[in-house]
Amino acid sequence: MSAPIADLLAAWARELCLGALLAPAGVQGTTPGTLAWTELGPAPISGAQYTGRVSAIACSPTDPQRFFAAGADGGVWRTVDGGQSWEPLTDSMPTLAMGALAIDPTDDNIVYAGTGEANYANHSRYGLGLYKSLDGGDHWQHLGESELAGRCFSRLLVDPQNPQRLFAAITRAGGFPELAAAKGHPQATGPLGVFRSLDGGHSWTRLAGGLPDLSATDLAMDPGDPDVLYAGIGRIFGSAQNGVYKSVDGGASWTRLGGGLPTSSVGRISLAVAPSQASRVYALITRPASSSGGSASTLGAWRSDDHGASWTAISPGSIQSSYGWYLSVVGVHPTDPDTVFMGGLGLYRSTSAGAGWSNRTPPHVDMHAIAWDAAGRLLVGDDGGVHRSTNLGDVWSSLNDGLGIIQFYAGLSTHPTDDQLIFGGTQDNGTNRHDAPGLGWSQVLGGDGGWTRLDPTSPQYVFAEYQGSGNLYRSTNGGWSFGWSGSGISGSDRTCFVPPYLIDPLTPGRMLYATHRIYHSTDHGASWSPISGDLSGGAGAVRALAQSPADPLYVFAATNDGNLQRSTDGGWSFALIDSGNPGWPRVTRELFCDPQDPLTLYQAVASFGTVQVRRTRNAGQSWEPLDMGLPDVPVNAVAVDVRPEKPALFAGTDKGRIWRWSTEGGAPLGAVDSHTGWVMTAAVSPDGALLATGGVDGRVRLWAADTMAPLATLDGH
Repeated sequence: MSAPIADLLAAWARELCLGALLAPAGVQGTTPGTLAWTELGPAPISGAQYTGRVSAIACSPTDPQRFFAAGADGGVWRTVDGGQSWEPLTDSMPTLAMGALAIDPTDDNIVYAGTGEANYANHSRYGLGLYKSLDGGDHWQHLGESELAGRCFSRLLVDPQNPQRLFAAITRAGGFPELAAAKGHPQATGPLGVFRSLDGGHSWTRLAGGLPDLSATDLAMDPGDPDVLYAGIGRIFGSAQNGVYKSVDGGASWTRLGGGLPTSSVGRISLAVAPSQASRVYALITRPASSSGGSASTLGAWRSDDHGASWTAISPGSIQSSYGWYLSVVGVHPTDPDTVFMGGLGLYRSTSAGAGWSNRTPPHVDMHAIAWDAAGRLLVGDDGGVHRSTNLGDVWSSLNDGLGIIQFYAGLSTHPTDDQLIFGGTQDNGTNRHDAPGLGWSQVLGGDGGWTRLDPTSPQYVFAEYQGSGNLYRSTNGGWSFGWSGSGISGSDRTCFVPPYLIDPLTPGRMLYATHRIYHSTDHGASWSPISGDLSGGAGAVRALAQSPADPLYVFAATNDGNLQRSTDGGWSFALIDSGNPGWPRVTRELFCDPQDPLTLYQAVASFGTVQVRRTRNAGQSWEPLDMGLPDVPVNAVAVDVRPEKPALFAGTDKGRIWRWSTEGGAPLGAVDSHTGWVMTAAVSPDGALLATGGVDGRVRLWAADTMAPLATLDGH
């Protein structure tokens, strides 16, 4: 082999080890048999001071400096200094996907966290029940898994007169198609609606008296009478049974309310009762979503002044774009029933009980949580973290320093010689650049950041994108500035939201880009041409793309409608080698080409109840399972390190474990970390450090193992 080709393959071997990992926030150090990890951030993104999506906030009723925030897939965090610093609390728990928080109003050391995020996106992942802490979050019990796992919490309420009595609003996991974020969990289609516990969360009963078996998207309690409850039954795709329901007997029986509320075209519902006036109830109602997630604009908002008997329209306008299934929250001032906030794409305030509205959006859009601290200050959780206002939204402060809950997509890139230079795309927080030690990252491109590529042989070329077809950008100066690079790519092509693309390992300047078909470029992405037909079944798009560094004519593509395709001519034509593959509908790192053998391909399968890691040695003619001994848990990404004498296979799972095998087969040799959370992507840097992110759809934060050397000896060989 000539020296230039050998150098190319060496660079590409490093790049190929971008494949599969995450470590959740807050964990550092090591345990026996694991690697030591160092956090790299971002926490937060510098300049804008953004972090990831916050799904819930709960405040101490007595201490204005003490409150809790739930990352959508980042676990529970606590601040005791009013948001100046944060501490992760649930990194050792089975999942970091969070939907609801509640504090016992009689003892703020008792904290509840409902797992599973009820915002219905593809990255609103299933939960595993309830967490409960008796010491302010230092330690946790795991409860309710048998009754509630596989679904999500939209709200948790604690009876202030009998704090052993809890109420939970339970929904389906999110996704388009429906339940995509459930990943085949065996309890994903279990009972829905409102559940009650009479023993502090240890056991749960569904309250079926008059409530349909549909997602309860919100739940509110009368501040003076905890037997009076209001439930928003709001299946996001619509149902004739959607509506606002009321119970006056602690949930034993329910009546659907009318009195001016809409009876058709009802989707997600959000509710709030004024804490200072129990007769005042507010409702924000969204239109039903289409099967692809569109059409869910604001239907309207309503106010009741007589405990729900009659309602008056008070609409703030269309505040939720077309995806109100994701953006919907209502909050009422603790002492002024006329001051109400409604959140969608932005945040809107009325100080006249809905007669007039003004835009009071915090520094980041996409509202998910509204709370009030013990000093009466307004707190909002959005796609950019936690923001606080002392004047009802006129001025905002970011409280995200150290709150490491950014969600990365599966498109991390590393520099071939500079191990500090890393690029990654994040959920609703753009594409970001890390170039120095520490937690600081800077945003280089906005929108939903997606796949990134850094040319390992010409690293002045860096590529980034935002959601949609053709929204590709190129840097020719190492990532300091970017210009549009999608010429020739049709903007109407179907995509997996953030399309994958590749740089040919042996042909300088050649690239591949995947929508529902393959495009190629021969000029470093300056222009593109389509070269393949539709690789899906007619309605899907490519979610994973892999090219062999041993022979780049071999290209493999997985689509989000289950096809697995193989090309032997560099992407011009493909043959179907498998169909019916389950998995996540957005971009993944499920495919890994062996760096030395073009016929050997590894695949991770992100679903319960199936083969989750498999290999073909003949380019897809036959497959062998490699997940013997692995727990039944979705595997999101797979990668191979060929440097040790015995090459090592790694798989990143929904439980955050990074499992290691010998490529010779057999059961896993063990987990190489001690983390929980959703592992989405990984990389081996030039000095052998193992990088790991949680993706979005994955998890939070990016980490780096101190060295790869221990990986060759974890099994004692």
